[in-house]
This record gives sequence, structure tokens and C-alpha cells, in this order.
Amino acid sequence: MGRYNGNDHSKDENDNHSDQLNPNNDTYWTDRGYDERPDDWEDAYGGDDE
Repeated sequence: MGRYNGNDHSKDENDNHSDQLNPNNDTYWTDRGYDERPDDWEDAYGGDDE
């Protein structure tokens, strides 16, 4: 399987792909077995300490 090429997909498919890779998005977490994004997702993921 080759690298993902956004030019080969619809906008909805590209948006879904981005959501699946973004820990700030619920889709990222549900695809990994969570019911939703955890409240402490930044701590769990190693987000900024600002």
C-alpha cells in the first residue's frame, strides 16, 4: 500500500483522513477504541504545557 495522496480522494475523504490523525479530534480517539476524546487527552498525548 502506497502513501496517502490527497489528490486521489474527495474532500470528505481527505477531511476524514486528517481527523483520524489529529488527537484534538474525537475521530482520532474513537478509531483507537475510546468512546470519545478523553478530558485529559493533552496529558495522555503529551500536549503543550501552556
